Amino acid sequence: MDAVYDDTPVLKPVIIFSHGFKGFKDWGPFNIMAKHFAAKGFIFVKLNFAFNGTTLQNPFDFDDLNAFGNNNFSKELSDLNDVLDWVYNHSSQLHADLSRVTLMGHSRGGGVSILKAHEDKRVKSVVTWAGVADFAWHITKEQIEHWKKFGVIEVENARTKQMMPLYLQIYDDYMKNHRRFNIRNAVLHLHQPILIAHGSNDDTVPFAYAEELLSLNPAKAKLLIIAGGDHTFGAAHPHETEELPGVFSNVVMKTQNFLKSL
Repeated sequence: MDAVYDDTPVLKPVIIFSHGFKGFKDWGPFNIMAKHFAAKGFIFVKLNFAFNGTTLQNPFDFDDLNAFGNNNFSKELSDLNDVLDWVYNHSSQLHADLSRVTLMGHSRGGGVSILKAHEDKRVKSVVTWAGVADFAWHITKEQIEHWKKFGVIEVENARTKQMMPLYLQIYDDYMKNHRRFNIRNAVLHLHQPILIAHGSNDDTVPFAYAEELLSLNPAKAKLLIIAGGDHTFGAAHPHETEELPGVFSNVVMKTQNFLKSL
């Protein structure tokens, strides 16, 4: 976990950022993004989910595929709860304004952020970037049957070409807790404002899901359409400059404006 902020004794809003599936806290321009928000007066906290597959020795690669395969949504919600606890327990040291705590997540991290906001009153607003509306929308019946028979399915990491295991336990965790993991229901009953940022050319999580989430709670939700934006808003890993990519920078700026307006 990283917390980026300045130490001036002024209460500052907090952003807790969750990475997505096959992601990690130092992916692409995430570190530059954190510094940007800190320079604008935010406390920016980003975390690696404990079972995301990276290690302390090598935080930029998936060296622990066994951990990756044993990750699940219950564990990610527990990790997010631990970070919220840490922010609250260190609020004086951080000069944190606990009336302005935002959960922000990319892709699957957006879905986890929505669920946590729904069940935790400490969260005051939510931001999703290319967020999912359902954890199971892309799983076929054939894959589930294979899962049950062999105990594992594999997904390819397009960047590293690794075949990454998903053990049956994630399916079992989902089925056991499917009501808790219902993102649509969480949005429907969300009391906090939520910004839904989504690229119109996202070929990983269809833009239609963003429109659906907006329709579930138009009183609290705002849709930010990123014209021509893909799933990562033009960002890639590794990112080797100190500048944010153009489309990605636009999303950062508009997210900042949304949070400042609350």
